[in-house]
Amino acid sequence: TKSILGVCLGHQAIGEAFGGKLVNLETVYHGVATEIQVGSQESGVWSPLFKGLPDKIEVGRYHSWIVSDERFPDELEVTSRDENGYIMALQHKTFDVQGVQFHPESVLTPDGEKILRNWLGPQTP
Repeated sequence: TKSILGVCLGHQAIGEAFGGKLVNLETVYHGVATEIQVGSQESGVWSPLFKGLPDKIEVGRYHSWIVSDERFPDELEVTSRDENGYIMALQHKTFDVQGVQFHPESVLTPDGEKILRNWLGPQTP
């Protein structure tokens, strides 16, 4: 099987592919950094993407749509939210499919390289 990491629109595509719904936000997040909560407080779900990171990290955002909690697919689980409760990361319960709404490759995401290395695995130099 292949490991999939969806970033921003890719994250949204993963949500929709499994039956989720997208919502257009009133606030546009283009080129802004905000803090997100890593891990799901309500379910205790953690993503390997965030291994070795603090509970809250700053991330760069460039979007105006999000995957909604309404009709959230049973096959997926939320692994991060922002201060408004918006879904910032998700993963499939069975397959190695993960999505992040933010941009780990952005200079606005200080821990972005660590997140990408966590996704690539221990063989990454």
